[in-house]
Amino acid sequence: MSAFPNRNWLFIVFIALVVAFVSLSIFVAQHIIWEVDLKISLFIQQFQSDWLDKLMLAISFFGELPYSLLSVVVVALIFYWQKYKREALFILTVLLSGLIILGVKNVINRPRPTSFYVRLVEVNRFQSYPSGHTLSYVLFFGFLIILMSHLKGIPKTTRMIVSACSFFLIVMVAPSRIYLGAHWFTDTLGGFLLGLICLYPLCYFYFKPKT
Repeated sequence: MSAFPNRNWLFIVFIALVVAFVSLSIFVAQHIIWEVDLKISLFIQQFQSDWLDKLMLAISFFGELPYSLLSVVVVALIFYWQKYKREALFILTVLLSGLIILGVKNVINRPRPTSFYVRLVEVNRFQSYPSGHTLSYVLFFGFLIILMSHLKGIPKTTRMIVSACSFFLIVMVAPSRIYLGAHWFTDTLGGFLLGLICLYPLCYFYFKPKT
């Protein structure tokens, strides 16, 4: 039985994600500073404290260079060590998303939020759109969740912990990036969409029946 029983439906969803991302990218390129983005940033940043600063920085930790690269490599090595060699290889392909994000950033060339508009908890390099943190979290941690639901040989407790932590990071990465003043809302939305777009072929080839 195919792992993708609803191929037509999944293909339609994939095309919808691509159309949504392209449309959003065009909009962002024409609206560098959007009033709704600013309002969302100011709303999120009204909740300020030292402990919240540290929490949001901690949530973003796995998306910072070189730790983002090291995290992927370490997790891939763990899977390889546990005899999940094919899974380790697929996890390593997540690193290719770095080239995609840099390419899109250079094309759109949206500057980062500045202290004139928002509070900057951290200063970032590279362009703002789309959020590389959001893309990498959706792709990397999203794939981990899928693996945890598929690899029944891994202890159930381990699978539950990994899935829960991964889900938490995926949900919280966008608010953390906005809170830190690193991105606008539309940056994180673009990163989320692009992350799902990248996750689709990764899962497709992983579950594709061997011929």
